[in-house]
Amino acid sequence: MKLHSDSALLTDFYQLTMLQVYFAQQMNETAVFEFFVRRLPDQRNFLLAAGLAQVVDYLSGLRFTEEELAWLHDSGKFSAPFLAALADFRFSGDVDAMPEGTVFFADEPILRITAPVREAQFVESRVMNLLHFQTLIASKAVRSRLAAPGKRLVDFGLRRAHGAEAALLSARAAYLAGFDATANTQAAALFDIPVAGTMAHSFIQAHEHESDAFAAFARAFPGNATLLIDTYDTEAAAQQVVRLARRLREAEGIRIRAVRLDSGDLDTLAQHVRAILDQGGCEDIGIFASGNLDEYALQALAESEAPIDGFGVGTRMNTSADAPYLDSAYKLVEYAGRARRKRSTGKTTWPGRKQVYRLRDQSGAMCGDTLALHDEAVSGQALLQPVMRGGALLRALPALPDIRAHAQAQLAALPPALLSLEAAPPYPVKPSDALRRLTRRVDEQPAD
Repeated sequence: MKLHSDSALLTDFYQLTMLQVYFAQQMNETAVFEFFVRRLPDQRNFLLAAGLAQVVDYLSGLRFTEEELAWLHDSGKFSAPFLAALADFRFSGDVDAMPEGTVFFADEPILRITAPVREAQFVESRVMNLLHFQTLIASKAVRSRLAAPGKRLVDFGLRRAHGAEAALLSARAAYLAGFDATANTQAAALFDIPVAGTMAHSFIQAHEHESDAFAAFARAFPGNATLLIDTYDTEAAAQQVVRLARRLREAEGIRIRAVRLDSGDLDTLAQHVRAILDQGGCEDIGIFASGNLDEYALQALAESEAPIDGFGVGTRMNTSADAPYLDSAYKLVEYAGRARRKRSTGKTTWPGRKQVYRLRDQSGAMCGDTLALHDEAVSGQALLQPVMRGGALLRALPALPDIRAHAQAQLAALPPALLSLEAAPPYPVKPSDALRRLTRRVDEQPAD
């Protein structure tokens, strides 16, 4: 059996064991599950919803192949009638969700699945896997955008991402959050993201002379060459670039786009390199920097007014190094028409199908959310929107550039304090009175 991210077996084993028990008991009433984040990580003032498109793809294509059913049979853990039923297993339920790129806060559901309990339960693991990861990375990537407004940002995270799918989806999430391009070629092809790339130190080292490497690359990519200048002596390389740029421009009409710094004190080096370029008449050559950057490094460079025009951001963003997971959950809130609520210590949930209503002031700025029952009449914009009905997509999902634009509009509407990289007073999210009353009623019902 080959590695396959679309496999129905890409789930926790207990989803299958529960499914067999539901099957044996003939339990398959309508269940409602909601995905939410219990609390924001330290230093995060908001999160950015992402991953819905991949969830829809998963639900739409969910099937057990003959090979997968044979493996389950050979495990000896499941009954023949149950496995026979899995041959026709499909997702036939409803999905309501916040559009990708929407800002949200703790305890607010960003996705609700309503389906027969076997379907709604079974999809939990993969739905969480997809929503959690892209939301995590988008919420990290947007902080780089906030720290470096107006700068070119390129995703450089492929080689240290946690596997192929993580590399692809983190590139998507970063672009959604405001990055300008990716160095991940397959992500560019899959998601129609602008692709960017320069050169490696090994390319410089493979040439007899650094200047030969620069000239060969510039001739191969006239007008779009970014030259890596810190393999040996950064300032000496900058001087070589000045001489080469003048020669190529005058003799061949070729222009060098930028130089790249990948190590050392980026602030000081950028200042020195900028001076060398400008004194040599190369004011049009930009400076691009990379090397273990994150939003805090970008903020420090912005505050020092380092003359850097763009950044490659990789490892720390694509792994969300400072907050590598979200305390996310996918919980049952209703079954067979009856509201349900988890009361475990530290992990209580709000019962019933819910909606998030967002209020804005006269200028359009966000000023507070209400967590309410889905059918309440509450002031504000309802954030969860219909996505699938009866297992079918209602309408085409927004294209990635449109999601990106939506995310930028969401950021523009946030209270300014929440745009800080440091912790700010929390955004107001209040439960409605009706939700509180339902919670009390559910708590009064006996658990056995």
